[in-house]
Amino acid sequence: MLSLTEKEVDHIAAQLLKGMVCFYQIDKKKIHQMPDDEDYFNYDLTEEEEDILDEIDAEPDNFAEFTKMEQAQEHQIMQDFIDRKVKERNLAEELVNSLTKPKSMTAFKFLIDESKYKSEWNEYRKEKYRDWVKEQVDSFNYAED
Repeated sequence: MLSLTEKEVDHIAAQLLKGMVCFYQIDKKKIHQMPDDEDYFNYDLTEEEEDILDEIDAEPDNFAEFTKMEQAQEHQIMQDFIDRKVKERNLAEELVNSLTKPKSMTAFKFLIDESKYKSEWNEYRKEKYRDWVKEQVDSFNYAED
């Protein structure tokens, strides 16, 4: 059964927010992170990262993989933040409108970074990612049973 400390959950969540993918090595209780190949498709892996991937291939049951949220989940978090936290109607409408644009995350981030809600948004998103990591732990444990 996989269980993580709050510090480990925080570390994994922070790495996912940076665009990394994390692997938790169960026997050594060690977190490995590397760029998510969806975001860094032309990134050359280091020798250490290649060794870790080889270990994962050789012994997949000893590793739990943690990935970032899907775009639809990110959108839902942004929408929930707008609904729950943003009090100014004009800003809320601009933010909702930004979610309909082709580069919605960039548009949302631009607007939120220019508002008084920037730090509140960053903390809200970080908390949602902590929850996401815990959900992935639960899924891993359920799959093991």
